[in-house]
Amino acid sequence: MTAGAGAGGGAAAAAAAVIQAIRASGVIVRVDEREFRAILERQEAPVVVTAPAGFLGRKRAWMTPYRGLAFHCVTGGEIPLPGTAEVIAAKKLWVP
Repeated sequence: MTAGAGAGGGAAAAAAAVIQAIRASGVIVRVDEREFRAILERQEAPVVVTAPAGFLGRKRAWMTPYRGLAFHCVTGGEIPLPGTAEVIAAKKLWVP
């Protein structure tokens, strides 16, 4: 096997891993902050996962499940959440 063939095999394995991660995580929908907040308002007691994002963690990543989909957005900082929200602070959110 040549070095080029080995590298191609590694790239194919990496691509397969990404595809499997997407399948495992389901559908993730990226929305802007305004739409994310509107989705939270539609829920009685939303579950919200948040984590630092961006270079040096200067931004915040947010995710919430709604009707079988996971909605995700990145903001410049904190956003107002409904008082009934259950907030989970994560070290990192990984979105494929």
